[in-house]
Amino acid sequence: MKKSIAALLALTLAATTAFSFGAMADEGADLVWWGWTPGSPVNEEYIAEFNKEYPDINVTWKQITIDDYDATLKPALANGEGVDLFECSAGSANGGVSVYGPSAIDLTDAVKEALGDDYTDKLSEISLNTMTVDGELKALGVGAVYAGNLWINKDLFDKYEVEIPTDMESWKKACATFEENGIIGFVQGAGQGAFNMDTFHAICDNVSPGDFQKATLGEIEWTEDTFVTGLELWKSLFDEGIMQPGALGVQQYPEANNMFLSQQAAMVMMGSWFTMNTLPATMKANMESASSTDEPFTMIPINFPDIAGTGNVGSMFCDIDYATAVPATAANQDASVKFALWLGTSEAGQQIIADSLNVVPVLKSAVPNWDNIELVNPEAQNEAVQEYLANAMAQPENARFGNISADLNSAMMDVLAGVASDTMSIEDGLAQLAEVQGETW
Repeated sequence: MKKSIAALLALTLAATTAFSFGAMADEGADLVWWGWTPGSPVNEEYIAEFNKEYPDINVTWKQITIDDYDATLKPALANGEGVDLFECSAGSANGGVSVYGPSAIDLTDAVKEALGDDYTDKLSEISLNTMTVDGELKALGVGAVYAGNLWINKDLFDKYEVEIPTDMESWKKACATFEENGIIGFVQGAGQGAFNMDTFHAICDNVSPGDFQKATLGEIEWTEDTFVTGLELWKSLFDEGIMQPGALGVQQYPEANNMFLSQQAAMVMMGSWFTMNTLPATMKANMESASSTDEPFTMIPINFPDIAGTGNVGSMFCDIDYATAVPATAANQDASVKFALWLGTSEAGQQIIADSLNVVPVLKSAVPNWDNIELVNPEAQNEAVQEYLANAMAQPENARFGNISADLNSAMMDVLAGVASDTMSIEDGLAQLAEVQGETW
């Protein structure tokens, strides 16, 4: 027992002691970076760029699927070996900082040393606020991600002369036309709860912008009319044939993602992270991972259709997509922190983040260099993609998962699956969300 207490105290001290940048040798350091996004080959490109500045630090990317991430990371961190860096997300989603923050060191002093005392002026507010736990910066944001829109295969839309959906009727018509031609109209991995929450959030913002955010903050109740209508519309996606048959048994990653990238489906609910697939090399690699030998196709973002008929379109919601944390048990904390700082605070690191079009950089001075970025189909995509990202960054505060507690996260996933499968009534579903809200606030 004494040995266990001593070990616990040592771990706590390591996690809470201010980091002294450059205090440990990193020559020949071998680091393993755990995460789920954006994945190969993008992460290896980041590592290669990092090695131009730090050639003696070897970083290996270890990719885990979203659904397996928590179950795999927890025992690895408890074991204290083989994890030198790991990705965190906002709130209590997969890799949630509220869950894994206690296992990570405080990066505040390291960031101050890298950027100066005015570091808060140089980094986006969301990157610092969402990754701070009990006054300590437990992970360093890499980029923000926005959700609430669809991506479409414009080549398929053009081939079959399908109108881009703007409301419920045109969305149904588009799906029906594609299905007549042997193509899934809209695909969603409704067996993966986080993406169901994105769709429900988009529906609620279509009904009444901002109400979803207010409910997650306890400012209004989940039994309000917005959410009654929101769940009715969510259920209608299944009843009206927009959701593909068997959607509740499909995962967004890899299945729905692969169906879209292999051109088996014409539309998918994905956010700004999907922008990277407008780059030829990235799309080609991701299509090959989806078992497609086709050439890259033209995909463009569109607003979530106005299925509520309110005219409230274009709403998007945002979180830090992922941040880099350094576990207290990392074998070489100095080398691990250097990588986290390079990825999240350096001009070189944040520029490659910007140009990869995967996330919106947290370093305010880093923006995509459009003169050096060539898309799959520049004529069709340049304006659409640039307007899409500009709209995302101009959005009012509207958190994706950042305000959602672990209990609410679990309850909402259950409610959305239950209502969609007819195993739970809308009234009972909202009562369940209200009960969790009452326990939280």
